[in-house]
Amino acid sequence: MLIRAFIPAHITAFFVPKFNDDPLLAGSLGAGVNINKGVNIFVNIENSLERHVHVAFNGEPVKKRNAIISYSVAEELVPKDFLGEVGIWQYFDFPNGYGFGNSAGGALGTALSLAFAFKNMTFLQAAQIAHKYEVLNKGGLGDVIAQIHGGIEIRVKPGAPGIGVVDNIFSENYRVLTVPFGRLSTRKVLDSDVVKLIEIEGKKALEKLLEKPNIENLMKLARSFAERTGLLSGDLLEIARELDKSLKLPASMIMLGKSLFAFLKDEEVEMVQKTLEELSIQNYQICGIWEEKPKVERWIG
Repeated sequence: MLIRAFIPAHITAFFVPKFNDDPLLAGSLGAGVNINKGVNIFVNIENSLERHVHVAFNGEPVKKRNAIISYSVAEELVPKDFLGEVGIWQYFDFPNGYGFGNSAGGALGTALSLAFAFKNMTFLQAAQIAHKYEVLNKGGLGDVIAQIHGGIEIRVKPGAPGIGVVDNIFSENYRVLTVPFGRLSTRKVLDSDVVKLIEIEGKKALEKLLEKPNIENLMKLARSFAERTGLLSGDLLEIARELDKSLKLPASMIMLGKSLFAFLKDEEVEMVQKTLEELSIQNYQICGIWEEKPKVERWIG
């Protein structure tokens, strides 16, 4: 049996971490956007004499310590009495650690695919398991619940899918520019002193966004949050300022990764591409907004 799932990449514009001893109650407040690039997961299940689970990233097998979140999800979802080979193949449109929710996408895609295959839990129950191991391993706090909702989302109550609450901003004819530059450890940021400032600035941004929930206000608040927390600085800030000259809405930093994003209309694409060329930046993508839930289905390739 071969199952395929697609999980949209999720970009966080700003956030407020909400920690809790119960991982299902932990999560984040904030806002972001899901895009039509992300993680494709293929799960192959075959009967054999022994129970074995293995995970591969972009075609390369990875050890358990390097994919602990997806392995943990699989160990909980594959029935204990199942004898067989479970291969979990994850293919990423963006590099790991750059702020696109890859660990959450891999965990969620694994959970949904296995739940689909074994018919042993519902969509939300499977998503909660993905969220649980994301939180326990500090892979992220709010990506899973955002990814199952799609669109431009506002997380107004923290927690796992089915517990947290997500709303959406209406959008029309916008595309999303993504410019990945480098890795930023979510674990290190969440364990650092900057968390207190993130909490203060994130709460202010959320309150102001809920007063005026549109894309223009979202990006203004995202940029302010990124600069006021000190997360957006140095060369990354200078590049964002150069991009601003070609955009109606400000560019901002992806949380958490050394990457930039911006909303743009079709008529802005050519000018933005010219600016990126002048900056000698070739590694970028212009994506659509993913408005749906993740997809999971039996795959016949």
